[in-house]
Amino acid sequence: MTNTMKAAILETYGKPLRIADIPVPAPAPGEALVRIAASGINPLDTKIHAGAAEHARHPAPAIPGMDLAGTVEAVGSAVTDLRPGDTVYGVTGGVGGLQGTLAEYAAVDADLLAVKPANISMRQAAALPTVLITAWNGLVDRMNVRTGETVLIQGGAGGVGHIAIQIARALGAVPFATGSAHSRAVIERLGAVFIDRTEPPSDYIARLTEGRGFDRVYDTVGGASLDASFQAVRRFGHVVSCLGWGTHLLAPLSFKEATYSGVFILAPLLSGSGRRHHRAILERARHMIESGQVMPILDERRFDLNDICDAYRTITEGAARGKLIVDIAE
Repeated sequence: MTNTMKAAILETYGKPLRIADIPVPAPAPGEALVRIAASGINPLDTKIHAGAAEHARHPAPAIPGMDLAGTVEAVGSAVTDLRPGDTVYGVTGGVGGLQGTLAEYAAVDADLLAVKPANISMRQAAALPTVLITAWNGLVDRMNVRTGETVLIQGGAGGVGHIAIQIARALGAVPFATGSAHSRAVIERLGAVFIDRTEPPSDYIARLTEGRGFDRVYDTVGGASLDASFQAVRRFGHVVSCLGWGTHLLAPLSFKEATYSGVFILAPLLSGSGRRHHRAILERARHMIESGQVMPILDERRFDLNDICDAYRTITEGAARGKLIVDIAE
Protein backbone atom coordinates (compact mmCIF):
# COMPACT_ATOMS: atom_id res chain seq x y z
CA MET A 1 0.00 0.00 0.00
CA THR A 2 1.24 3.47 -0.91
CA ASN A 3 1.89 6.24 1.62
CA THR A 4 0.26 8.93 -0.53
CA MET A 5 -3.07 9.26 -2.27
CA LYS A 6 -4.79 11.50 -4.77
CA ALA A 7 -7.57 13.67 -3.43
CA ALA A 8 -9.76 16.55 -4.58
CA ILE A 9 -9.18 19.61 -2.40
CA LEU A 10 -11.73 22.36 -1.88
CA GLU A 11 -9.57 25.42 -1.25
CA THR A 12 -11.96 28.26 -2.13
CA TYR A 13 -15.74 27.95 -2.29
CA GLY A 14 -17.03 28.13 -5.84
CA LYS A 15 -13.62 27.58 -7.40
CA PRO A 16 -12.42 24.39 -9.18
CA LEU A 17 -11.19 21.64 -6.89
CA ARG A 18 -7.45 21.00 -6.91
CA ILE A 19 -6.22 17.41 -7.34
CA ALA A 20 -3.26 16.82 -5.04
CA ASP A 21 -1.11 14.04 -3.63
CA ILE A 22 -1.46 13.95 0.15
CA PRO A 23 -0.60 11.41 2.89
CA VAL A 24 -2.85 8.39 3.36
CA PRO A 25 -4.54 8.74 6.77
CA ALA A 26 -4.06 6.12 9.48
CA PRO A 27 -7.18 4.70 11.15
CA ALA A 28 -7.65 5.90 14.72
CA PRO A 29 -9.36 3.73 17.36
CA GLY A 30 -12.89 2.95 16.15
CA GLU A 31 -12.05 3.79 12.54
CA ALA A 32 -11.58 1.81 9.35
CA LEU A 33 -9.26 2.77 6.51
CA VAL A 34 -11.20 2.34 3.25
CA ARG A 35 -9.72 2.18 -0.23
CA ILE A 36 -12.44 4.06 -2.10
CA ALA A 37 -13.68 2.60 -5.37
CA ALA A 38 -16.47 5.10 -6.08
CA SER A 39 -18.06 8.22 -4.65
CA GLY A 40 -21.69 9.18 -5.16
CA ILE A 41 -22.46 12.84 -5.87
CA ASN A 42 -25.49 14.53 -4.31
CA PRO A 43 -26.99 17.98 -4.94
CA LEU A 44 -25.83 18.93 -1.45
CA ASP A 45 -22.22 18.34 -2.53
CA THR A 46 -22.58 21.08 -5.12
CA LYS A 47 -24.02 23.47 -2.52
CA ILE A 48 -21.15 22.75 -0.14
CA HIS A 49 -18.72 23.41 -2.99
CA ALA A 50 -20.44 26.74 -3.68
CA GLY A 51 -20.36 27.72 0.00
CA ALA A 52 -24.16 27.80 0.02
CA ALA A 53 -24.88 25.13 2.64
CA GLU A 54 -24.73 26.67 6.10
CA HIS A 55 -26.44 23.60 7.56
CA ALA A 56 -23.66 21.38 6.14
CA ARG A 57 -20.57 23.26 7.24
CA HIS A 58 -17.31 22.00 5.74
CA PRO A 59 -14.53 24.51 6.43
CA ALA A 60 -12.01 24.91 3.60
CA PRO A 61 -9.48 23.64 2.84
CA ALA A 62 -11.16 20.26 2.86
CA ILE A 63 -11.85 17.11 0.87
CA PRO A 64 -15.52 17.05 -0.20
CA GLY A 65 -17.79 14.09 -0.95
CA MET A 66 -20.26 12.31 1.33
CA ASP A 67 -20.92 8.82 -0.07
CA LEU A 68 -18.45 6.01 -0.69
CA ALA A 69 -18.14 2.38 -1.62
CA GLY A 70 -14.83 0.60 -1.24
CA THR A 71 -12.73 -2.02 0.49
CA VAL A 72 -11.47 -2.02 4.06
CA GLU A 73 -7.66 -1.90 4.07
CA ALA A 74 -7.06 -1.75 7.82
CA VAL A 75 -8.95 -1.16 11.06
CA GLY A 76 -8.08 0.72 14.22
CA SER A 77 -8.34 -0.71 17.69
CA ALA A 78 -11.83 -1.44 19.05
CA VAL A 79 -13.18 -2.28 15.58
CA THR A 80 -14.36 -5.88 15.79
CA ASP A 81 -17.12 -6.17 13.17
CA LEU A 82 -15.13 -5.15 10.10
CA ARG A 83 -11.91 -6.64 8.76
CA PRO A 84 -9.51 -6.01 5.89
CA GLY A 85 -11.01 -7.16 2.62
CA ASP A 86 -14.61 -6.35 3.53
CA THR A 87 -16.43 -4.36 0.84
CA VAL A 88 -18.39 -1.54 2.46
CA TYR A 89 -20.48 1.54 1.77
CA GLY A 90 -21.79 4.49 3.76
CA VAL A 91 -22.19 8.24 4.28
CA THR A 92 -18.87 8.98 5.91
CA GLY A 93 -17.79 12.62 5.59
CA GLY A 94 -17.67 15.72 3.46
CA VAL A 95 -19.27 17.87 6.18
CA GLY A 96 -18.21 19.19 9.55
CA GLY A 97 -14.53 18.96 8.72
CA LEU A 98 -14.68 15.18 8.26
CA GLN A 99 -12.58 14.01 5.32
CA GLY A 100 -14.76 13.50 2.29
CA THR A 101 -14.88 10.68 -0.22
CA LEU A 102 -13.29 12.33 -3.27
CA ALA A 103 -9.99 10.66 -2.44
CA GLU A 104 -8.36 7.29 -2.91
CA TYR A 105 -8.50 6.49 0.82
CA ALA A 106 -10.41 7.66 3.88
CA ALA A 107 -10.16 6.78 7.57
CA VAL A 108 -13.76 6.83 8.73
CA ASP A 109 -15.84 6.01 11.80
CA ALA A 110 -16.60 2.31 11.46
CA ASP A 111 -20.10 2.91 12.84
CA LEU A 112 -20.93 4.67 9.56
CA LEU A 113 -20.04 1.68 7.39
CA ALA A 114 -22.06 -1.38 6.40
CA VAL A 115 -21.07 -4.38 4.34
CA LYS A 116 -22.01 -3.84 0.69
CA PRO A 117 -24.92 -5.94 -0.62
CA ALA A 118 -23.54 -8.81 -2.68
CA ASN A 119 -25.63 -8.21 -5.80
CA ILE A 120 -24.62 -4.62 -6.59
CA SER A 121 -21.47 -3.04 -8.00
CA MET A 122 -19.28 -0.51 -6.23
CA ARG A 123 -20.80 2.21 -8.41
CA GLN A 124 -24.32 1.20 -7.46
CA ALA A 125 -23.35 0.99 -3.80
CA ALA A 126 -21.81 4.48 -3.89
CA ALA A 127 -25.10 5.85 -5.24
CA LEU A 128 -27.16 4.63 -2.31
CA PRO A 129 -26.09 5.74 1.19
CA THR A 130 -27.36 9.32 1.44
CA VAL A 131 -30.58 8.78 -0.51
CA LEU A 132 -31.34 5.39 1.06
CA ILE A 133 -30.80 6.61 4.62
CA THR A 134 -32.83 9.76 3.93
CA ALA A 135 -35.71 7.78 2.43
CA TRP A 136 -35.63 5.17 5.21
CA ASN A 137 -35.44 7.83 7.92
CA GLY A 138 -38.66 9.35 6.64
CA LEU A 139 -40.68 6.29 5.70
CA VAL A 140 -39.67 3.93 8.50
CA ASP A 141 -38.19 5.90 11.39
CA ARG A 142 -40.60 8.85 11.24
CA MET A 143 -43.80 7.61 9.54
CA ASN A 144 -43.67 3.89 10.29
CA VAL A 145 -45.29 3.11 6.92
CA ARG A 146 -47.46 0.00 6.98
CA THR A 147 -48.82 -2.46 4.44
CA GLY A 148 -51.77 -1.07 2.50
CA GLU A 149 -51.20 2.58 3.38
CA THR A 150 -51.18 5.20 0.64
CA VAL A 151 -47.89 7.11 0.44
CA LEU A 152 -47.47 10.24 -1.67
CA ILE A 153 -43.86 11.05 -2.55
CA GLN A 154 -43.26 14.58 -3.75
CA GLY A 155 -40.46 14.43 -6.34
CA GLY A 156 -40.58 10.75 -7.15
CA ALA A 157 -37.88 10.76 -9.84
CA GLY A 158 -35.25 12.50 -7.71
CA GLY A 159 -32.43 10.90 -5.77
CA VAL A 160 -34.37 10.39 -2.54
CA GLY A 161 -37.71 10.09 -4.28
CA HIS A 162 -36.89 7.15 -6.55
CA ILE A 163 -35.54 5.17 -3.60
CA ALA A 164 -38.53 6.15 -1.42
CA ILE A 165 -40.93 4.75 -4.01
CA GLN A 166 -39.12 1.42 -3.95
CA ILE A 167 -38.91 1.22 -0.16
CA ALA A 168 -42.61 2.09 0.15
CA ARG A 169 -43.48 -0.73 -2.25
CA ALA A 170 -41.19 -3.15 -0.40
CA LEU A 171 -43.02 -2.27 2.82
CA GLY A 172 -46.34 -3.14 1.17
CA ALA A 173 -47.60 0.41 0.82
CA VAL A 174 -49.28 1.89 -2.26
CA PRO A 175 -47.02 4.66 -3.64
CA PHE A 176 -48.03 7.75 -5.57
CA ALA A 177 -45.44 10.24 -6.81
CA THR A 178 -45.36 13.71 -8.29
CA GLY A 179 -42.96 14.68 -11.05
CA SER A 180 -42.52 16.47 -14.34
CA ALA A 181 -44.04 15.08 -17.51
CA HIS A 182 -40.69 13.71 -18.73
CA SER A 183 -40.25 11.74 -15.47
CA ARG A 184 -43.55 9.90 -15.84
CA ALA A 185 -42.01 6.78 -17.39
CA VAL A 186 -39.44 6.48 -14.59
CA ILE A 187 -42.02 6.92 -11.84
CA GLU A 188 -44.41 4.40 -13.37
CA ARG A 189 -41.60 1.92 -14.02
CA LEU A 190 -40.73 2.09 -10.32
CA GLY A 191 -44.30 1.13 -9.50
CA ALA A 192 -45.90 4.40 -8.37
CA VAL A 193 -49.01 6.13 -9.64
CA PHE A 194 -47.78 9.23 -11.50
CA ILE A 195 -49.10 12.71 -10.63
CA ASP A 196 -48.07 15.65 -12.80
CA ARG A 197 -46.53 18.22 -10.48
CA THR A 198 -48.51 20.98 -12.18
CA GLU A 199 -51.85 19.43 -11.18
CA PRO A 200 -53.41 21.27 -8.21
CA PRO A 201 -53.41 19.20 -5.00
CA SER A 202 -57.18 19.57 -4.65
CA ASP A 203 -57.61 17.93 -8.05
CA TYR A 204 -55.42 14.89 -7.50
CA ILE A 205 -56.70 14.43 -3.95
CA ALA A 206 -60.25 14.24 -5.33
CA ARG A 207 -59.24 12.11 -8.29
CA LEU A 208 -57.11 9.55 -6.44
CA THR A 209 -58.37 9.46 -2.84
CA GLU A 210 -62.04 10.53 -3.14
CA GLY A 211 -61.11 13.67 -1.24
CA ARG A 212 -59.74 11.91 1.85
CA GLY A 213 -56.05 12.56 1.25
CA PHE A 214 -53.04 10.26 1.56
CA ASP A 215 -52.10 8.35 4.69
CA ARG A 216 -48.46 9.43 4.51
CA VAL A 217 -46.73 12.16 2.47
CA TYR A 218 -42.96 12.40 1.98
CA ASP A 219 -41.80 15.74 0.59
CA THR A 220 -38.35 15.60 -1.03
CA VAL A 221 -38.64 18.96 -2.82
CA GLY A 222 -39.38 21.63 -0.21
CA GLY A 223 -40.94 25.05 -0.71
CA ALA A 224 -44.37 24.99 -2.33
CA SER A 225 -44.19 21.19 -2.44
CA LEU A 226 -44.24 21.04 1.36
CA ASP A 227 -47.25 23.36 1.45
CA ALA A 228 -48.97 21.04 -1.04
CA SER A 229 -48.09 18.10 1.20
CA PHE A 230 -49.97 19.69 4.11
CA GLN A 231 -53.01 19.86 1.83
CA ALA A 232 -52.58 16.33 0.50
CA VAL A 233 -52.36 14.42 3.79
CA ARG A 234 -55.49 12.88 5.27
CA ARG A 235 -56.90 13.54 8.74
CA PHE A 236 -54.56 12.14 11.42
CA GLY A 237 -51.98 11.48 8.70
CA HIS A 238 -48.26 12.28 8.76
CA VAL A 239 -46.07 14.50 6.58
CA VAL A 240 -42.27 14.22 6.46
CA SER A 241 -39.84 16.48 4.60
CA CYS A 242 -36.09 16.25 4.05
CA LEU A 243 -36.14 19.87 2.79
CA GLY A 244 -38.43 21.45 5.35
CA TRP A 245 -36.79 24.87 5.47
CA GLY A 246 -38.37 28.28 5.20
CA THR A 247 -41.71 29.56 6.48
CA HIS A 248 -44.88 27.52 6.04
CA LEU A 249 -48.49 27.83 7.14
CA LEU A 250 -49.43 24.98 9.47
CA ALA A 251 -53.17 25.61 9.38
CA PRO A 252 -53.94 22.95 6.73
CA LEU A 253 -52.06 20.40 8.85
CA SER A 254 -53.58 21.52 12.14
CA PHE A 255 -57.16 21.42 10.89
CA LYS A 256 -56.63 17.76 9.98
CA GLU A 257 -54.95 16.96 13.33
CA ALA A 258 -52.08 15.60 11.26
CA THR A 259 -48.41 15.54 12.26
CA TYR A 260 -45.14 16.67 10.72
CA SER A 261 -41.53 15.46 11.07
CA GLY A 262 -38.28 16.69 9.58
CA VAL A 263 -35.42 14.52 8.34
CA PHE A 264 -31.81 15.68 8.72
CA ILE A 265 -29.41 12.79 8.26
CA LEU A 266 -26.29 14.93 8.65
CA ALA A 267 -26.90 15.30 12.40
CA PRO A 268 -24.91 12.15 13.29
CA LEU A 269 -21.97 13.32 11.17
CA LEU A 270 -21.98 16.82 12.62
CA SER A 271 -22.61 15.83 16.26
CA GLY A 272 -20.96 12.40 16.44
CA SER A 273 -24.11 11.01 18.09
CA GLY A 274 -26.30 8.32 16.52
CA ARG A 275 -23.87 7.23 13.82
CA ARG A 276 -24.46 3.52 14.37
CA HIS A 277 -28.08 4.00 13.33
CA HIS A 278 -26.85 4.84 9.84
CA ARG A 279 -25.18 1.44 9.70
CA ALA A 280 -28.34 -0.18 11.05
CA ILE A 281 -30.44 1.35 8.26
CA LEU A 282 -28.05 0.15 5.57
CA GLU A 283 -28.04 -3.31 7.12
CA ARG A 284 -31.83 -3.46 7.47
CA ALA A 285 -32.27 -2.40 3.85
CA ARG A 286 -29.86 -5.06 2.65
CA HIS A 287 -32.53 -7.69 2.04
CA MET A 288 -34.52 -5.21 -0.07
CA ILE A 289 -31.45 -4.54 -2.21
CA GLU A 290 -30.35 -8.17 -2.54
CA SER A 291 -33.89 -9.22 -3.45
CA GLY A 292 -34.00 -6.57 -6.18
CA GLN A 293 -36.74 -4.53 -4.52
CA VAL A 294 -34.52 -1.46 -4.17
CA MET A 295 -32.01 -0.44 -6.83
CA PRO A 296 -30.51 2.96 -7.65
CA ILE A 297 -30.86 4.57 -11.06
CA LEU A 298 -27.43 5.65 -12.30
CA ASP A 299 -26.57 8.24 -14.92
CA GLU A 300 -24.52 6.44 -17.55
CA ARG A 301 -21.86 9.15 -17.79
CA ARG A 302 -18.47 8.34 -16.27
CA PHE A 303 -16.41 10.77 -14.21
CA ASP A 304 -13.13 10.51 -12.30
CA LEU A 305 -11.40 12.88 -9.88
CA ASN A 306 -10.20 15.08 -12.73
CA ASP A 307 -13.77 15.48 -13.99
CA ILE A 308 -15.41 16.34 -10.68
CA CYS A 309 -16.28 19.91 -11.67
CA ASP A 310 -18.02 18.54 -14.78
CA ALA A 311 -20.05 16.25 -12.55
CA TYR A 312 -21.01 19.14 -10.28
CA ARG A 313 -22.00 21.23 -13.29
CA THR A 314 -24.20 18.42 -14.61
CA ILE A 315 -26.12 18.43 -11.34
CA THR A 316 -26.45 22.20 -10.98
CA GLU A 317 -27.72 22.46 -14.57
CA GLY A 318 -30.35 19.79 -13.88
CA ALA A 319 -28.94 17.55 -16.61
CA ALA A 320 -28.38 14.41 -14.53
CA ARG A 321 -30.54 11.40 -15.40
CA GLY A 322 -29.93 9.34 -12.28
CA LYS A 323 -27.25 9.40 -9.61
CA LEU A 324 -23.83 10.62 -10.73
CA ILE A 325 -20.85 8.54 -9.67
CA VAL A 326 -17.17 9.46 -9.56
CA ASP A 327 -14.89 6.48 -10.21
CA ILE A 328 -11.95 6.65 -7.81
CA ALA A 329 -10.23 3.29 -8.30
CA GLU A 330 -10.72 0.09 -10.24
